[in-house]
Amino acid sequence: MEAGTLIILLAYNEEACIADVVAELRQEMPGIDVAVVDDGSRDETAERARKAGAHVVRHPINLGVAAAEATGLLYALRHGYSHVVRMDGDGQHDPHSVPALLKALEQGAELVVGSRFAGVASFRSTWLRRFGSKLISGLLSSLCKQRITDPTSGFRGFGPRAMRFFSTRFPHDYPEPESVLMASRQHFPIVEVPVKMRSRRAGESSLTAWRSTFYMAKVSFALFMERFRAV
Repeated sequence: MEAGTLIILLAYNEEACIADVVAELRQEMPGIDVAVVDDGSRDETAERARKAGAHVVRHPINLGVAAAEATGLLYALRHGYSHVVRMDGDGQHDPHSVPALLKALEQGAELVVGSRFAGVASFRSTWLRRFGSKLISGLLSSLCKQRITDPTSGFRGFGPRAMRFFSTRFPHDYPEPESVLMASRQHFPIVEVPVKMRSRRAGESSLTAWRSTFYMAKVSFALFMERFRAV
């Protein structure tokens, strides 16, 4: 039986904010189902998410963003959901932007990217991250033959075909840019919609200045490799 839309929150050691994020989603979108993929947290992330009313799927160890996303998609497929919106569990993704992603999915998009840079000046990052994002954006746009303004956004929507595909095939580490190229090569309709982003409610990003530089180089190389990989 088709169950509609599932919101998937990816979380790792987010006990300080996960309950508030779940509560905000349930308040803003009454009746929508929320599932938290706890990627091997060492704190009380899972317990607090469950008490807040979310379904919880736990990894016994930390497997990374790509594996957590695939787990969420598998959960959605096994429970009959037709669309998924993936968000981070740190509160950066504004629930008010969810309807825009859902509208694009309902209009036939298979992968919807919530863009921080497509007409909404609500997010500021370091100059290094902005530079890296623009570099990857240019490369990815060229490879996909369509403009991609926010290649590293984790605020994303999946249609039925994309759900099935990415539940079993996903890049390692940070999957966002590579998966956009993978979706393009599968001829999935890809749409960007403007979204609002906020600062983290707690904790710290895993991307330091050094990691941002390494990530930029690694993703650029991975995109070239994915371009020539057999479909």
